Amino acid sequence: MTDSLFTQPLPQDRYRGKTDPVLQLEKINVTFDGFRALTDLSLSIGVGELRCVIGPNGAGKTTLMDVITGKTQPDNGRIFYDQTIDLRTLSPVEIARAGIGRKFQKPTVFEALTVLENLEIAQKNDKSVWHSLRAKLSGEQRDRINEVLHLLRLTDSSQRAAGLLSHGQKQFLEIGMLLVQEPHLLLLDEPAAGLTDAETEYIAELFRTLAGKHSLMVVEHDMGFVESIADHVTVLHQGQVLAEGSLRDVQANEQVIDVYLGR
Repeated sequence: MTDSLFTQPLPQDRYRGKTDPVLQLEKINVTFDGFRALTDLSLSIGVGELRCVIGPNGAGKTTLMDVITGKTQPDNGRIFYDQTIDLRTLSPVEIARAGIGRKFQKPTVFEALTVLENLEIAQKNDKSVWHSLRAKLSGEQRDRINEVLHLLRLTDSSQRAAGLLSHGQKQFLEIGMLLVQEPHLLLLDEPAAGLTDAETEYIAELFRTLAGKHSLMVVEHDMGFVESIADHVTVLHQGQVLAEGSLRDVQANEQVIDVYLGR
């Protein structure tokens, strides 16, 4: 890697020893028409941590993200962000403004607008397209956007319509749209899906570098990618936490092998 970002000391070095949770879920239950999507799920993510969440299809990974971001209200249980903010009392917009950003499986960008305009809209407090494209950016905001363009290798495509980008570039752009908002916690749903080997390697390096400055929760099926980034892994199965710990511990867990990894 030649980018200066990756030659600097990793941000997580400055966060070692901090164990305060940025996110706590306690005994979360979610039922859809009698189907238990989550059952007594408890999870805690520390400040600056990079957590990977894995599990078979239907394990509850997407529902977990929906609960954290306010899209789905749990039947019961507690969800605290930054130790004191009760997420169950906030709307999805309020949760995003509090510092939780989410990237969905399929890139969600404004395809008719340029890469630069997508980042400008993400940066603004007033998210209406009409207002955002006419509002003035501060020098600090402009510098932040330029930094993110460079970070995600999109500088040369800044004036290109987002709809003309490759799938990988759209994935990078959506991550950039989160980063310009300076979230404390990033929720990333299958960020390596559809990427080339080179793009996957780069995004893994990026996530390892972001950890510390941000907390990250990555939902992913690509075990090679998980192995390249994970310090701590949570395995979900049938809406419950099946196992949790280091990747090595999880890979050696007999229950995980039986229901997910295979023999």
